[in-house]
Amino acid sequence: MVMGCAQQPSRYQLKHDSAPHALPETVHMHDAEPKYEPYAPANQRPYTIRGVHYTPLPTGKGYSAEGLASWYGQKFHGHLTSNGEIYDMFTMTAAHKTLPLPSFARVTNLANGNQAVVRINDRGPFHSERLIDLSYAAALKLGMLSNGVAKVKLDVIHIDELGHMTIGNSPTIAPIAPPLTTSPVKNTTNSPQMVYLQVAALQDKSKIEMIGNALTNLYQIPYRVPFDGSIYRLQLGPLTDERAIEHLLNELKSNGYPGAYKVYQP
Repeated sequence: MVMGCAQQPSRYQLKHDSAPHALPETVHMHDAEPKYEPYAPANQRPYTIRGVHYTPLPTGKGYSAEGLASWYGQKFHGHLTSNGEIYDMFTMTAAHKTLPLPSFARVTNLANGNQAVVRINDRGPFHSERLIDLSYAAALKLGMLSNGVAKVKLDVIHIDELGHMTIGNSPTIAPIAPPLTTSPVKNTTNSPQMVYLQVAALQDKSKIEMIGNALTNLYQIPYRVPFDGSIYRLQLGPLTDERAIEHLLNELKSNGYPGAYKVYQP
C-alpha cells in the first residue's frame, strides 16, 4: 500500500535504492497488456540530465536493441514517474531514456530466456552503459534480482490507432476486419460446430501465453492452451463464422504463422 505523502520518505532521503522491505500479498507477475496509447506530448521534448542531452524518439515502431538492464525499487516506489503516474515497483513497468512515453516492450533475459512485457512510463537509467531500468516485479520475472543487471533484448510492441501491431523490427501484423455477414460453419450434425485456429505448439507455456495475449489483443479473439503431456498448443477461438475463420487464417499465415490450421470441435 502506498503511504500518505506526509509519512512517506522522499526519494532523496534514501541514499541507496533497495528491494522492498516486505512483499505485498500479490506481486503482479502478469505481463502488461499492449494497446494503442497516444504519446504524451510533454514527454517528447528534449531534456538534459547530469549534463547529458537526450532527444526522445518520435516513435517506438521498429525499435529493437540489446544491452544491459538494471532495476529500481524502494527508493522510487510511490513517487511520480516522468509520465506523471505513480511508480509501483510491484507492477510490470520500466524506464527508458529516449523511447516515447508511454510505450510497451518485450524484454528478454538473454542469459535464461525469461521474458516480460512492460509498459515504459519513466525516464532512465542515466548510465551510459545501460539500456533499460525495470520495475522490481519485471526484474523478478526475468530472474535478474540477485545479479542486479542482465544482458537483455528489448523489442518495442507498437500498436497504432487502427490496431496494426509491430514487435521490434518484425513485419507489421494487420488486424482482422469484422465480417459483414454471419455464415455459420457447415456440418452434417444437428449441433453447431466450433472451430479453433491452431497457431503454435511449444514446450514453453509462458511463451505460448505471451503469443496468445498478443494475438488476443490484436484480433479480439480469445485463446486456449490445451496440453497433451509434453506440448502446449495455442489455439484461437472458438469461432463459428466461416468468412471470419478464413480471413483470420489467411492473416495468420501471411504474418508469421504459416503452419496455422483449423481444429474442429462439435
